[in-house]
Amino acid sequence: MSRMSQSECQDTLRQLIHQRLSYPFEEESATRPALLLRHDSHMDEMLAKHIPEAALRKLDDRVPTDLFSELRPVTSLFVQLHLAADIDAMALCPILCHVIRMMLEILSPHNGEVNKVLLFDKGCTFLCLFGLPGLKLPYESVHALQSALQIFTLCSTMHVEIEAVSVAVTSGTVFCGVTGHPERHEYTVIGQKVNLAARMMVHYPGLVSCDAATYAASRLPPWCFKELPEREMKGVGHPGTVYQYVGITEESMLGMGLTKERSEDVPLLGREKEVDLFVSCLKAYEDLGQRHILAFEGTMGSGTSHLLTELAYLGQAAGHKVVAMELLEANVRQPFSAICRLMARALGLQDCESCADKQRVLQTKLRGTIEESSYCLLNDIFRVEFPVSDKVREMCEMQRRAELHSTWVNVFEKVIGGEFGIFIINNAHFIDPASWRIMSPVLRNVSHFTVVSLAPGYTRTESFCKAAADSATSQEITYLHLDELKPSAVVQKVCQDLGVVSIPRDLARFLIQRSSGIPYYCEELLRCLRCNDMLLFRARRQGGKAEDNWESLITSAAEASALAATSSSRVGSDGRVCIIRPDVNLENTVLPDTLKEIALAQLDQIKPLKQAVLKFAAVIGPVFTTQLLLHILPAGMRHKMNCLLDMLVCDNILKWLKNTEVPEDDRDPATGPATSPEAESSVERPSPSKETVEQQSGVLAFCVPLLREAAYELWPESQRVVLHRKCAAFLEQHAHKCKSCSQGDFVAFHRFAATSTQDGGSCQGPAAQGDSRSWEALVLAGEQLKRERTHATEDAADALQQQQALTEEDVGVAAWLLAKSEQTTELPSKTNGQHTSARSCECKAIVESVLVPLARHYMATGDAARAFYYLLECAAAYLHVSNSYMALMKLNEAEVLRNSLEKKADAIARFEEATFFSLKGEVCCRMGRMKLAKKMMREALRLLKRPFPRTSVGAFVRSQVEKLPCAAFAARRASSLPQEARRKRLAWLLRQSRCLSLLEHLFSLEGTSSGQRFSRLAARMKANTDRAADSYQAADSHHRWS
Repeated sequence: MSRMSQSECQDTLRQLIHQRLSYPFEEESATRPALLLRHDSHMDEMLAKHIPEAALRKLDDRVPTDLFSELRPVTSLFVQLHLAADIDAMALCPILCHVIRMMLEILSPHNGEVNKVLLFDKGCTFLCLFGLPGLKLPYESVHALQSALQIFTLCSTMHVEIEAVSVAVTSGTVFCGVTGHPERHEYTVIGQKVNLAARMMVHYPGLVSCDAATYAASRLPPWCFKELPEREMKGVGHPGTVYQYVGITEESMLGMGLTKERSEDVPLLGREKEVDLFVSCLKAYEDLGQRHILAFEGTMGSGTSHLLTELAYLGQAAGHKVVAMELLEANVRQPFSAICRLMARALGLQDCESCADKQRVLQTKLRGTIEESSYCLLNDIFRVEFPVSDKVREMCEMQRRAELHSTWVNVFEKVIGGEFGIFIINNAHFIDPASWRIMSPVLRNVSHFTVVSLAPGYTRTESFCKAAADSATSQEITYLHLDELKPSAVVQKVCQDLGVVSIPRDLARFLIQRSSGIPYYCEELLRCLRCNDMLLFRARRQGGKAEDNWESLITSAAEASALAATSSSRVGSDGRVCIIRPDVNLENTVLPDTLKEIALAQLDQIKPLKQAVLKFAAVIGPVFTTQLLLHILPAGMRHKMNCLLDMLVCDNILKWLKNTEVPEDDRDPATGPATSPEAESSVERPSPSKETVEQQSGVLAFCVPLLREAAYELWPESQRVVLHRKCAAFLEQHAHKCKSCSQGDFVAFHRFAATSTQDGGSCQGPAAQGDSRSWEALVLAGEQLKRERTHATEDAADALQQQQALTEEDVGVAAWLLAKSEQTTELPSKTNGQHTSARSCECKAIVESVLVPLARHYMATGDAARAFYYLLECAAAYLHVSNSYMALMKLNEAEVLRNSLEKKADAIARFEEATFFSLKGEVCCRMGRMKLAKKMMREALRLLKRPFPRTSVGAFVRSQVEKLPCAAFAARRASSLPQEARRKRLAWLLRQSRCLSLLEHLFSLEGTSSGQRFSRLAARMKANTDRAADSYQAADSHHRWS
């Protein structure tokens, strides 16, 4: 961005001073009254030059000011100039102007900005920022380090008044946005990493220092850094290792080959097609001797480095000399760096220890290629000391450049000709323009075999792509885009990296979806999981009997559903297996900073207003409905929603799943889907506004999960919580069974027994309709979410040898009992019988799009009670649709949440505890753990105040008590209670009946006299409970109809 010149600045100040009296000031109580200017287009244009570009882009795109703030990874660069003590203000002004102008020239190509200039009695400090919204670049840390070194070098030699320069660079997540009083807003960054950079600048003077995060994110060779001694810094508890950045020197770069090392024990996975292509092209080159370039294009992290390392090994194994090198992003701005490094490695200069050794090698290898008088032209390039010949000394600058170019061409023709075998260049898109002007014509005229890797979005990549498409050169260039790894290859890679024989299906699904088949993404996600101790490793179970407890059931289920990289016959029985730590939910895993930086670089390519809509959608989830998005959008953005969504679809960031628009004749917005007594008690639905009816109705999904997670994590915590509450309020209207299943709670009358979960307000706003369009859209969204969950590992499972898998869609040994119990735990609806046969069950979709997100939304808001409530609803819903595995997983999440709340008194209601144990009992029964199921059901009945005896004596006493008449008393009490209390009691009775029904079945399976006695007792207790429940149902029906 252009900045105001000194004359423009003086003119602006003159106008302000001249018109000062005519402008209103803030009230006198203000410490620094703000000057409120009248609207003036010329003044706006002048002052806009002093607003950070990131903020200006959002202002120009009409993004609301309260959406400016973000939590984003930013690289902070502090520069401190230690000035002479006797310098006066008149001398200081031109120095600072010169320094700022120089900094802007260095920072602008790297999308960096000067954010603050602070002048103290001891010097001047500058805060420079990289990665502000809209300005994120790949390799951001490299850009910052190179800029820091350039600023350090120039400031150190620019003015004698600058006695010393200190530069510090840190990377990390900070608050980035608007701060200060509304009349004095400032767009800046605040955070621990910013403070760390300021401290490092002071405690490591006279050099360029960086923190460990910047060192790791740069992915530069270790010889670019020096580890610095640890120093205590005020306000910084654990700064980590601090490094000095010394830069990329030309001498060190001469010996830089491929950075990836090949391991004999770790084969390259998923690249069979690319390896076969290399072998066939190499054979054609050997047979015909024609020049050929094999170019592989792949995004960052697609595995080009590993692929080229493997190809280099195959070339050497075939008896060829292989010259391989890897270029860095910095090489683009270093003239002749690419050709210099290629020739240095081809000539063997990287092995020379002294200047004299280099000179001897050059004279030996290039004898007859260039004249003796021209060797001195290679001095500055290869760091040698040939004497300057008279011929070269007498040349003018233009003649010397022409002679140098001619020398380069001759040397390159000598090097690239077939004598030196195969050339491999990793990151060929970083070839500098000066080198390319020499290499391009030679590559078209000399016989050679070269393999290069390229990344999309670079000029050099486009030139290779055009040459491959050109009919004149297409025979000489083979251009191949690297595809993503197949799911089976991802599973194999994960097992290979972890050193295990199998991984859990949930872990495979997580890595396949998040990595999108890109190896580097998979490696970073795996590294993040291991660094946070989310994975456990142990020896594979040898077939011994497992312990009969809940933890053992979780482990057994995870092992049974695991994906194995190889068959058990090949790995042996003593191999290690990987499991997920029981208290870990992979869906809540924070995105690693390395992947967040890559995703944000893609997000920052779109306009701020589209990015804002994307951030709102990210809160909802990977699949969302337009009705819910409209509900949480600010009022000022709702009229633009359809247009913005269509543009995001065109950008391949979102995709439409289906349009669920209902014909005009069929629309009945006032009619909700819930007609059962349970659903009738839900929040009232406001009538739709004209704006809502006109909005497009449909379901969308994120094309790349990584972008959604990166957009979600940009939200500050307070705004994120508010949005989660809005989403929960909208979804709660649809948290019930479908019409064909009587529309009640999945845990019968759950909402009345756990009244605390209904506090917190209803769904308000123009998008808050419980109409048929919202329901249909949620059903469609749920079907998509189920497909993504269940089909993510199907390809991997088909391609790999599996262990005995636990099927999700199972109907266990107690299926008939649960079906029978369903009939007794639901109230008859006014619409019963009308939809059961006419409509198919939609509960499978609703649990995915409503109940599971509700639990996630309430967890994000910190409302543990509601989160526990909806986790139980999820488990009950999965049992309702015969999905025992997912019910087990949701109950495990509830177990973790319950354990975290044990220290809080009455955090979970008694009925919730009882429901929790009864659902665990049902899952245990379906999975064949009968003894554990009885234990869980007994505990549930104890909490429900209907204890079941454990001994024969207790069973005899209880059977006598159950024979006593109590139906009349239950009927009188039911009619005397208010409706809310009656329904709450009914929920307890129905839950008791369900537990007793299951116990009756479990004891009947024992086949012993004791088992039959307990089974008869359970049946008698259930019959009495059902009679009491019928009394309460009759009273409720009478009250409703009256």
